[in-house]
Amino acid sequence: MVPTFTQRISYVPLERMDERMKAEMERCAKHGTPRPESSAVRAHSPEAFWAFADSWQSQFHSGVVEHAIKDLCRVYISRTVKCEFCGNQRSEKATSAGLHEQQYDQLLNFETSDLYDDRQKAALAYAEAIAWGSQDLDGLWDRLHTHFSEQELVELGCCIALTFGQQSWIRLLGIDHHQYMAGTSASMAPGFETAEQLATSKADHSYWAGSSHA
Repeated sequence: MVPTFTQRISYVPLERMDERMKAEMERCAKHGTPRPESSAVRAHSPEAFWAFADSWQSQFHSGVVEHAIKDLCRVYISRTVKCEFCGNQRSEKATSAGLHEQQYDQLLNFETSDLYDDRQKAALAYAEAIAWGSQDLDGLWDRLHTHFSEQELVELGCCIALTFGQQSWIRLLGIDHHQYMAGTSASMAPGFETAEQLATSKADHSYWAGSSHA
C-alpha cells in the first residue's frame, strides 16, 4: 500500500510573490528540479527561498562536475531517504546528457551494476558515505581522489549535502506534484507526467517507494 500524506505547510499563492520570485516559479514550472511545489513552500521565507535557489543553481545546475553525476547523486539520496517528491523528478539537462531511466532504477545497487562507470560509482559512494557514513574512510578518499580534483570534491560534496538536507525535510512536508502551477510535465520521471499517471504509478506494486520496497 502506498502511504497517503497530509500537507503540513501551505503553498504561498503566486499572486503574493514579487516579480523576481514569480520568475523563478515560472522557471520551476517550465524546467523543474525543483518543481513549483517545494519552492512554493520555501516562499514563506524569502531568505530561505533564495538561499536554496541560488545555491542550487550554482552547485547543481552549474559548476565543474558533470551535471549527470550530480543528478545520479540527487536521485540516489531520494531513494535512500524515500523522498518521493524529489525521487519522481529527473533533470532535463541530465537526460539530454545521456542518462537513461535504467541508471536511476539501479542506484541502490550501484556498486554491482554495469550501468555506471568508475567515476560515477565513486561519486555515488561519496553520496552514500555523506548520508550514511563509511567504515573505510581511507579507502573512500583514495577512491575519490583517483577520480576527482579537490575543487570537484568540494562542489560535489556540498551539492550532495544540500540535497540530503533538503530531501530529508521535503519528505516530511506531505507535498506532491501537479498541485501547484499544474499542467506541465517538466522534469517528471516517466509514468509521472500527469496527476493521473502519478496516481497510477504510485499504486503499482513495483513502485520504488511502495511498502513492498521498504
